Amino acid sequence: MSSAPPSISLRLWMVAAVTGSGAFMAMLDSTVANLAIDTISREFDAPLADVQWIATSYLIALALSLPLTAWLARRFGSSRLWVAAILVFVAASVLCGISRGLTTLIVARCLQGLAAGLMVPVGQSVLSEAADRQQLGRLMGTVGFAVALGPALGPGLGGVLIDHLSWRWLFWINAPVGIAAAVAAKHVLPPGEASCANRLDITGLLLVGLGLPLVLYGGAEIGASGVTASSIFSLTLGIALTFAFIIHARRSIAPLIDILLFRRAGFAAAVLTASLTGAAMYGGLLLIPLFLQDGLNQSPTDAGLMLFVMGLGSAVILPIAGNLTDRFGALAVCLVGSILLLLSTAALLWPSMLALALIPLLFARGGGLALAQMPAMTASYAAVVKNETSDAATIINIAQRLGGALGAISTVIVLEQAANTDHRLAYGWGLSLLVLFAAGSIVTSTLLKRPLKQSV
Repeated sequence: MSSAPPSISLRLWMVAAVTGSGAFMAMLDSTVANLAIDTISREFDAPLADVQWIATSYLIALALSLPLTAWLARRFGSSRLWVAAILVFVAASVLCGISRGLTTLIVARCLQGLAAGLMVPVGQSVLSEAADRQQLGRLMGTVGFAVALGPALGPGLGGVLIDHLSWRWLFWINAPVGIAAAVAAKHVLPPGEASCANRLDITGLLLVGLGLPLVLYGGAEIGASGVTASSIFSLTLGIALTFAFIIHARRSIAPLIDILLFRRAGFAAAVLTASLTGAAMYGGLLLIPLFLQDGLNQSPTDAGLMLFVMGLGSAVILPIAGNLTDRFGALAVCLVGSILLLLSTAALLWPSMLALALIPLLFARGGGLALAQMPAMTASYAAVVKNETSDAATIINIAQRLGGALGAISTVIVLEQAANTDHRLAYGWGLSLLVLFAAGSIVTSTLLKRPLKQSV
């Protein structure tokens, strides 16, 4: 029988709440801006193709700053960097709200994305540095709950603000929350220490700083417009630059990101599991709404409610997953979550199951994602020592985003190839691909490090 994990002090819960507020805002702003694209297009009298950059620029900017996380955290200290990132995020949000033209709004969204790309992994790093390894599951589960609420509540909250106030309130609402979080951080977050960081790896920054955004941009374009020459070029160049970065980092004395962490027991398995569950999540977010509307003849509103059910499943299960991870270890929880993810996704292939239990199946799928992904993230931090957490945070966040791009890209390609035959067959192939991602997660979960021991 597993011994009870150590209790968590009120101060640590407050650290989780403060850093979770930043993650919540970053995830919320990645979704709500999409709701205002039509409204902004009419107000600024701009074509939709140009207004789409409000969403795209945020994601690309986020990918630009993410690789810098580890070096900046070592140079200035994780807590100081987090406070600086959230203040920049707030200032950029205010600038979004007062923008009088599309160019200003897109620039402000770039600033938001740059700040968000630092805020999320640095917040995880701060939490990991402050906590014992057998407390991380519960703490990460709490932060994960906030992150899951962002996309779940975003469409509803955004719609209310646009309908009853203005699209500008989508951004202004960040100001009071962000300022309160920054003030609380001064009293709650551990002071952290800046180390004498090595010189910035300029070559590595150029390689991964261009490669990662190109991969994500190519993936986003394929997800939105299908396979085109420009999206394939962006994706291919991005992958080539990312592989060049890996080769460079292996040979460099002081790389931008310490990829030698992959040699640590369980770390590679944790990263692969997070990447595969990211593919299953983002691939599902792309495929399932199309399947519900086209395959099951649901309205867009009903399909949106079904996605909310899936997000609610993640949000409800995440704190439970955290508690189970601290008690039984990441391997057991990830394995159960991956199996639940596989079964609930595979069940969507049977029409009789859809008629009887669509809502429970989608709730279970969200819960399976939570049980598989959050413990994998926790295991990645448990596999490294505390002065390596910023590198681990950078790697795990990059892996999740690359996994999401993989899920979106491969889902679109499968749908396009199968669409020439029969729509039902196309969705069957797409769902089968999601099942394959879940099966891969089952395999990588078995390779996780069994105990969650305290690293020093």
